[in-house]
Amino acid sequence: MRTRTLIGSLSAVLLAGAAFLAWDHTDEAHAQDKPQNTPAHVAAALSASHSGNGNGNGDAAQDAVRRGLYLARAGDCIACHTAEGGKPFAGGLPLQTPFGKIVASNITPDRQTGIGTWTDAEFIRAVKEGRGKHGEFLYPAMPYTAYAKVSDQDLRDIKAYLDTVPAVNNKVEANQLPFPFNIRMLMFGWNLLFFDNTPFRNDDRQSVEWNRGAYLVEGLGHCASCHTAKNFLGGDKAALQGGALQGWYAPEITGNAYTGLGKWSTDEIVEYLHTGGNNRSVASGPMAEAVTNSLQHMSPADLRAVAVYLKSLPGSDRKAPAALAASDATMTLGHALFMANCAACHRSSGQGVTGMVSSLADSAGARAPDPANMLRTILIGSRGAVTQSNPTGAAMPNFSWKLSDGDIAAISTYVRNSWGNAAPAVSADDVKKARGSLGAQMAIGVAQSQ
Repeated sequence: MRTRTLIGSLSAVLLAGAAFLAWDHTDEAHAQDKPQNTPAHVAAALSASHSGNGNGNGDAAQDAVRRGLYLARAGDCIACHTAEGGKPFAGGLPLQTPFGKIVASNITPDRQTGIGTWTDAEFIRAVKEGRGKHGEFLYPAMPYTAYAKVSDQDLRDIKAYLDTVPAVNNKVEANQLPFPFNIRMLMFGWNLLFFDNTPFRNDDRQSVEWNRGAYLVEGLGHCASCHTAKNFLGGDKAALQGGALQGWYAPEITGNAYTGLGKWSTDEIVEYLHTGGNNRSVASGPMAEAVTNSLQHMSPADLRAVAVYLKSLPGSDRKAPAALAASDATMTLGHALFMANCAACHRSSGQGVTGMVSSLADSAGARAPDPANMLRTILIGSRGAVTQSNPTGAAMPNFSWKLSDGDIAAISTYVRNSWGNAAPAVSADDVKKARGSLGAQMAIGVAQSQ
């Protein structure tokens, strides 16, 4: 139920990011923290249910729908289950996987093509166990591997909300994988290898806030779907320590100070997830979509719990190498090119502009083991998250038309080794490969490096 990325070898992982849930379903303090921008169809359903039958059932139904809306936003269900230009939750979005295409299903309450005839038990089994209405195996494009941690009550609330969205008759052929991957029974073996259906359990050694964050991250937030590298069969490797994903690099989000969140304060993480930017970074690409669709709607208490949990994780053992000397020829060229092309926005100090232009100084993102995000942004540009608190969503233009492969390599190497950063150099060949894979324009009138 989340953004347009892939989970494992056969799935669409949902973007980065993290939070969800109403920990205590009657927690009025958290309810007060939540944005109150209720969609029209939900408002209508709440109004209809308010009349009840005189025994309090109307109020209970309202509460379930409100919680379900919050949880569905936290899970970013709308991102995968809404096609470009399509009706909300009506499915039809193609999800490209390493083995072919899966199309997101219709989860509106339409009785012919949606989930209008599904019981709560059938819905819970699909979301938590990866088994469809008739017992068929689902693919982890719907990340049941994470949702197994989610409580049944939370899923009943999501179902209560989905029952209020406008029904759309839209028949979707979800499984469009080629042979033999279209054989759903293959998932039986995959599940034996990689599906841990152990329910979430509190760690009594940790605080209530920490446990809440763990529940959010490991469950409906399913952060590991993007931020964990996969093995050749699609199983998780080192949890939340980063991994390549559809031309992006989902960064490490543990407490590692070099490539993770170790130098970020809890408040900085909360601000980033809620607004899409802070003094260190601005969300772009899949993460910007996650912030726009999902994370901005999370309560500050939930986001803080996520931040506390993530910062507590020791993470990888990556450490900074020696930075390239400023006198290095590539660094000298990179500095000159940066000042001519980048300093106007990112400033000569690399500090950027809070909430609008990412800081490049002492940046875990800039020194990521894979420079894919930096190269992608330079070659095809990017746009920041659009949120209620930051409606402009500042954009960076592409420089593929202007800079050669060698130029971009020099700028990238300079950034990765300046202002407190230290990371391996980027080569012109790295840029050439990225330019080709992205279909980026060749530099005009500039000889490319061979």
